[in-house]
Amino acid sequence: MFDAKEFSRVAHWLRDCQSAKASFLRIYSDFMASEKNALREWYRMDKTRNQPHTPVNPSIVNLLQEVQNATDPWLLFLKAIFLHRLSRREEAIETALLSIAGYPWNWSVWTLLGDCLEDGDELLSLIPLLPLPATHLLVQLFQIKTLNTLGNPSDAELTLCDKLLSEEFFPQSSWLMAQRACVLYHMHEYGSAETQFKKIRELDPFRIDDIDILSNVLYVSEKRLELSKLAHEVLALERDRPEICCLVGNHYSLHLDHEKAIKYFKRATQLDRTYLAAWILMGHEYVEMKNSHAAIEAYRKAVDVDRKDYRAWYGLGQAYELLSMHQYAVYYYQHATALRPYDVRLWQAQAICYEEMGRLREAVECNKRALIGAGPKETTIHLRLAKLHNDLEEYREAAAYHQRVVDISKASQKTVGEFATSSVYVARYHLSQGGGDLFHARELMEVVASSQSEEVTQATDLLKRIRSAIAQKQHTDAMKATATTSDGAAGAKTS
Repeated sequence: MFDAKEFSRVAHWLRDCQSAKASFLRIYSDFMASEKNALREWYRMDKTRNQPHTPVNPSIVNLLQEVQNATDPWLLFLKAIFLHRLSRREEAIETALLSIAGYPWNWSVWTLLGDCLEDGDELLSLIPLLPLPATHLLVQLFQIKTLNTLGNPSDAELTLCDKLLSEEFFPQSSWLMAQRACVLYHMHEYGSAETQFKKIRELDPFRIDDIDILSNVLYVSEKRLELSKLAHEVLALERDRPEICCLVGNHYSLHLDHEKAIKYFKRATQLDRTYLAAWILMGHEYVEMKNSHAAIEAYRKAVDVDRKDYRAWYGLGQAYELLSMHQYAVYYYQHATALRPYDVRLWQAQAICYEEMGRLREAVECNKRALIGAGPKETTIHLRLAKLHNDLEEYREAAAYHQRVVDISKASQKTVGEFATSSVYVARYHLSQGGGDLFHARELMEVVASSQSEEVTQATDLLKRIRSAIAQKQHTDAMKATATTSDGAAGAKTS
């Protein structure tokens, strides 16, 4: 009956059974039946003012009472589900840990535990509290899965995937391969992620799970032919899966057919209202169409589904920025940076909003935070920081960032034209704004003046003035030295 999804019949036939297994199946069936009723009621109120953001299941409070004093690991699992749904997060985590201690092989309770966590730092602090050692396979699988869900894996998770895919463990596991591909995707290593997905499709060509992530990889890499081919292949397998609708939507989006893309993303949300990626991608399409209000609505739906996904918050920030409502945009960008503190784009977006609001000091701080996650050859953020400090009349700091641009550009063997503007600024600072290192300024301007850059005229003029200033300084120093020598000789003669 349960397999046939006749949940009310299951609960009826098990109503007098007392064993833990029967109790679990009965309460779980009651829960599933009440979920169906809540979803039906939610759809009944569709597009009305009374419709809540998500379906409301009033039966959960009563179901929680039935497992309040449970000690069986499966009943504890149900208790953790109910606590999580009631937003009693800390109690849900504690109960999930007790369930794992009683029976660690229930992967669903591990998944629930991951859903209760808010960020990677909380995961790291939780691992020592688990009833299994950190080296246990389940703990390692949990770590990989949870950080992928949070969108914040690192090289450590990639190493774990490689270890678990070795001959000693699960070399043919398509699930683990997909987790590895997702780690690479979140680390923006799209070429390696695509290669991993190709291996999965060779091993299991009819696998649909995570196909939407592969479509995102191909979309970001702008591989139109491969994305079109993939869309035709999977549509032949099945059409009514949200992942496939998402893939087809990406295909149309890459061909700039935004209306058709939105149609398929909407179809994905109709098949599964909790399908986060479709809401976010739908929002992106509306942003491309400059329909900010529809984009905001889509991103809000995504936040309702999962408040821990930075992309929804970032999308809301972009939509409000498009409306020139920078204070609202900053609020949403702050949520995004809290979830993903080392993402350069998020800090840059926040800095631009502060700059538009005239709050230059906050813009400086945001750009400095962006530098923490930036690569060693990054110069754009340095240039923006230099401009902000110049606007704040902090010329020494501005010159320091321009000098950093010059140093990075030289180390990267860039053409002079790419750092000529910064060289001119640094030279002008040393000449007339208190820097005082005229020889360094001369060295910089000699390089620019002998180049093919647009700043040649400025550099030539500055070089003349710098040489004149150096000559004048040398003459003044010589006069002072002569005067000092004369005073010393006169004093000796008097003695």
